[in-house]
Amino acid sequence: MKIITLIALVFIIFAGCGQSSNDKLQNKITMLEHKLDSAYTPGFGEFMTNIQIHHAKLWFAGQNENWKLADFELKEIEENIDNLKKFRSDRKETQMVIMINPQLDSINLSIQQKSPALFKTAFTSLTNRCNTCHKLVNYGFNEVKIPDTPPFSNQEFNVKDR
Repeated sequence: MKIITLIALVFIIFAGCGQSSNDKLQNKITMLEHKLDSAYTPGFGEFMTNIQIHHAKLWFAGQNENWKLADFELKEIEENIDNLKKFRSDRKETQMVIMINPQLDSINLSIQQKSPALFKTAFTSLTNRCNTCHKLVNYGFNEVKIPDTPPFSNQEFNVKDR
């Protein structure tokens, strides 16, 4: 009888420890889920604003034939689009953004060829396609244009490849 009692006592102790570990693990999971739910994620508009900034900088880089900067700005636009897909995949607007891929490819080609004429045509097409997308998702009031003033006064766009 003592052995049965001892075995039962050991079982109860281990069962209690296991439950305590499970409770601790569940509490940790719950805490991490809460942190994840309340973690900051940029909004759709913040991604679009970043794209707009890089759109403007891309224009001035291309106009000044600063092809390294133009390539950098194009990659920044593509990175923002990738992040939009990653963090805002629930939005119908995100599903539509792929419609600008051909224009991004054309801009990339113009940069690789270092062709100002092709760049201007591709950039104009990109700007028009952005506006088409805005209209399709009921944001036609948010019309972008080819910029006429650099977005930042503290950046030199007329720097040739070094």
